[in-house]
Amino acid sequence: MISAGLVKELREKTGAGMLDCKKALEENNGDIEAAIDWLREKGISKAAKKADRIAAEGIAAILIKDNDAVIVEVNAETDFVSKNDEFKEMVNTILETIIENNPKTEEEVLNLNTSAGTIEELIVAKTSKIGEKLSFRRFTKLTKKDNEAFGSYIHMGGKIAVLTLLENTNEDVAKDVAMQAAAMRPTYVRISDIPSEVIERERFVLKEQIVNEGTKPEFADRAVEGRVKKFYKEVCLEEQPFIKDSDINVAKYVSNNSGTIKEMIRYEVGEGMQKREENFAEEVAKQINS
Repeated sequence: MISAGLVKELREKTGAGMLDCKKALEENNGDIEAAIDWLREKGISKAAKKADRIAAEGIAAILIKDNDAVIVEVNAETDFVSKNDEFKEMVNTILETIIENNPKTEEEVLNLNTSAGTIEELIVAKTSKIGEKLSFRRFTKLTKKDNEAFGSYIHMGGKIAVLTLLENTNEDVAKDVAMQAAAMRPTYVRISDIPSEVIERERFVLKEQIVNEGTKPEFADRAVEGRVKKFYKEVCLEEQPFIKDSDINVAKYVSNNSGTIKEMIRYEVGEGMQKREENFAEEVAKQINS
């Protein structure tokens, strides 16, 4: 029995119709990943990859100090709180504390000391004061060499943050690359970063899709290669057309400025997290009856 909730989730991930989603799940024993592939193979869903629901609120922020840079995501329940000055101050404290230390894990971050106790204690205190659950989700800290440059870009007040590290070029180029990543949502820096199993899965799905469109199987492989190149342009930063000059790709833009991309970290607030679903009428009734 395929639940309505599972059908709804697949519909939101693929944009396919309700009946198509139900049939896809029935054909694949409720396996949502296999159902996504099935829809793509039938040409019903054109998504190149799984579109995770992005719903949790909060801030993605960056701090650069000398040769160190930190990017974090800190979550709140509502967008209203994420714009609160006290919440923003807490995020800044977390950034400052991380950059002055060398934590390797999120757990180590929570145990770092601030003037208000550990970061974990600070978050608990702010949760109590603000009246909404707050949580530290993730971070990355980078250290650059003298011949390297950081680039950073914050979009939509902290909904998206990108930190880049480039070699043998300047901060302006590094920032352009960060803006590119913010706008175009690459998953990897270069083709060689893509796990082989991801590429093989993509080739398989594309071939099935092409055959289902009417191409003979013996001619499908050639058509697959063209679509794989398109896939690379979607998921690889270096392969994407450069937003300021679409005649060249990002790799060419960077090399024209004597540089190479070493790192790209892109945080989009709430990506991959499940949104809390509430019925407004029920919520009001709970408050009246409490």
